[in-house]
Amino acid sequence: MTVDRQRRRAVRRAVVSIALFVAVWELGARSQHWLALPMFAPLRDGLAAHGFRGARLPWIGAVPAPSSVAYAWFELLHDATYWRSWGESSLRVLLGFVMALVVGIPVGLVLAISRTAFGVGFPVLELLRPIPPLAWVPAAIIFWPTQELSIAFVTFLGAFYTVVINVIGGAKAIDPRYFQVAQSLGASRWNVFRRIVLPAALPSIIVGAVVGMGITWEVVVAAEMISGGGTQAGGAAGGGLGFLIWSSYVGGSYEQIVVGMISIGIAGLVSSALLRRLGTLLTPWERLR
Repeated sequence: MTVDRQRRRAVRRAVVSIALFVAVWELGARSQHWLALPMFAPLRDGLAAHGFRGARLPWIGAVPAPSSVAYAWFELLHDATYWRSWGESSLRVLLGFVMALVVGIPVGLVLAISRTAFGVGFPVLELLRPIPPLAWVPAAIIFWPTQELSIAFVTFLGAFYTVVINVIGGAKAIDPRYFQVAQSLGASRWNVFRRIVLPAALPSIIVGAVVGMGITWEVVVAAEMISGGGTQAGGAAGGGLGFLIWSSYVGGSYEQIVVGMISIGIAGLVSSALLRRLGTLLTPWERLR
């Protein structure tokens, strides 16, 4: 089977799975209407006996239907605030993610190649790593002068530990015989690092970046919800997709809540896909496996 045929089959399966998901979602959300038909009287009575009002399916029956969400989404597409929320969240994610890479990759490499650095720094890393990034939100709001910096710091933490752990794991998994051969051929430490350590650790760096990007989107949205979206010059709320979801919840616009959630999913999907594509370009030897 050719690669193109495999890709077409994978796309067809993805389309079918999404269509089935949307269909089940639509039927479940509209269950209060079709359960009112006479043929579903026994099921309706059974649900009502267990306290489900309106004889709708549990859980999914209280979720807005995809058709309602699509209409609310169409309305938001003409609202500049929606696109501003996209841009602000994306900039916060990009800032925190780049900071995590700039700091996390060197830290991970140093901890991996130096026993002294590993013995001193890794215990501190393991002590701080289990603390959820959202637990840092109150402290970040207190320590940093603006809410925007607080959100950036929490977003940075979301990806930092994942990047560091993956870099350490990738560098420590290198076969020691490569170092022995390089040293026997007279390679300097810089050449060993540039020719062996960095290329060998690069696939793990890509994996850590992809995982860290997903965590970064989770963290930035929650931080925006908690902190109120940051503060712009003049005191206006900075917004973001997290603040959009929270303000929609407060305002009772449940369709917009789902729109915000789907928007986050799309943003994470596109970001991860771009990182995987970049990883494929940076590690062409991985295609041979």
